[in-house]
Amino acid sequence: MRVRLRVLGALFILVAFILVAQLYLVQIVRGEKYARDAVGQYVAPSSREEERGNIFFTARDGSLVAAAVMQRGWRLAIVPAAVRDPDAAYATLSAVTPLDRERFFASAAKKNDPYEEVAFRLDDAQARAVRAKKISGVILAQDEWRFYPGRELAAHAIGFVGYKGDSKTGLYGLERSYQETLAWDTDGRSVNPFAEIFGHLGAAVSLDPTAHQGDIITTIEPSAQRQLEETLDSVMKTYGPRLSGGIVMDPKTGEIVAIAGRPAFDPNAYNLETDPRVFGNPLVEGRYEMGSIMKPLTMAAGIDAGVVSPSTRYTDTGCIEKSGKKVCNYDFKARGVVPMQEVLNQSLNTGVSFVADKMGHGVFVRYMRGYKLGEKTGIDVPGEVAGDISALDYAADVDVASASFGQGVAVSPVEMIRALSALAGGGKLPSPHVVKAIRYESGITRTVSVPGGPQVLKEGTAETVSTMLTTVFDKALLHGELRQEHYSIAAKTGTAQIAIPGGGGYYEDRYLHSFFGYFPSHDPKFIVFLFAVEPHGVQYASASLARPFLDLALFLIHHYEIPPDR
Repeated sequence: MRVRLRVLGALFILVAFILVAQLYLVQIVRGEKYARDAVGQYVAPSSREEERGNIFFTARDGSLVAAAVMQRGWRLAIVPAAVRDPDAAYATLSAVTPLDRERFFASAAKKNDPYEEVAFRLDDAQARAVRAKKISGVILAQDEWRFYPGRELAAHAIGFVGYKGDSKTGLYGLERSYQETLAWDTDGRSVNPFAEIFGHLGAAVSLDPTAHQGDIITTIEPSAQRQLEETLDSVMKTYGPRLSGGIVMDPKTGEIVAIAGRPAFDPNAYNLETDPRVFGNPLVEGRYEMGSIMKPLTMAAGIDAGVVSPSTRYTDTGCIEKSGKKVCNYDFKARGVVPMQEVLNQSLNTGVSFVADKMGHGVFVRYMRGYKLGEKTGIDVPGEVAGDISALDYAADVDVASASFGQGVAVSPVEMIRALSALAGGGKLPSPHVVKAIRYESGITRTVSVPGGPQVLKEGTAETVSTMLTTVFDKALLHGELRQEHYSIAAKTGTAQIAIPGGGGYYEDRYLHSFFGYFPSHDPKFIVFLFAVEPHGVQYASASLARPFLDLALFLIHHYEIPPDR
């Protein structure tokens, strides 16, 4: 034992001697040379604190595609007192990299300031060109910064890194919600110095994944994401809505393969945005009255409760009275005696109100809450809000009638697609999510476990409603123009009046358009949700969103090589 202690003591003495000798060499022997270099050209190392884990998309073939990475390069600074000729220095440097003239000369005038940064994100070629100029007082410092290769691609989901106070941190999206995993946690890395000295590094570093930096691997598929965004861009260009958005999700697992909102932003240049509201994610942070896409949920509740079937008939009078107020079909027209299938085909408000009445208000509200409307989904991007279905707390006749066709209750898009997924997923609610795994620096990869949702409808009910919605797509939507010969698609449109703030009723000329569909109808691989707020020149969602939906659906069918089902 004494021998081991003596050996260790000798090792520490040797290390201390080497350190002292090195300090003497640097400070005394070569001190003057280094001082001269400090006022000439100097290269400063970067800090490990700037490093950050990566975020990846997952391509269809399983390969990883960079969504957010650290990019290395250089930043350019000057020592003002050592810059002999600011005019010549500016002319020479600006020929290599763009410089803000006003900022450069203001920095050069600060003769008592030892360090002023004047340019950022230089690449290696630019750095070599600066060094070749040998300008007195110029400093090249190694730099790292967050880079988003896809630019706007999935910007709302990925987010970006920026300053909060004096420190860099994730400000939006996954960068924010997974900050502790993505950022270097110097306190969480515990190294045993003795184990390190003797080379037992496996024993030196804790294998607890929570103590390590990790890379985030998402469920987002880059080609599907790009197609969704191109679809939304087309809607924005054609109809000019105030905003739009969409989600593509596996209705059984809750894996989101694409999620996007418009307008979007480039996280590489977020500082150029003048309105910070553009950073908010409308798919999780916005609540909207969705309109008629709520009708299939009402119909499913009635079928599940056993009070109606697809063949059940009622007398449509065009308008009915609820709580002293008129509730009417979109066109105020009466259809006479019609079956439930026609209620969905023609999107009849009085028809789903009839279904709600047949259930009774208490049962209707129980099903709406069973769909978890008014509750957060728990999606792993920040900022999620819960929907507002408080109008059902009082269960007034008119409130129940309005809710049955998607007015008077407001939910987020991600909340809505979760509820609609019960129709596509055999009656079960999924848990929407965008992260599938975390790859820790330690070498451990942990698959993110997402619990399955509850069974909210009988499997047979979901099958029945899927058949009804397939009929809607094949025969009623745009008079059957979109029907696919070899693929079944279940779908429904929604057109909702936009509420006047402060409880002043509804605008007569402002609408929210929504659309959802899943395919193949009875074994869906994807459910797609689209919406647009205040589109111009078109009143109904069937005109604005049906064809964009189909284009997106056909892309997904071919991209994922989904076999035909009919």
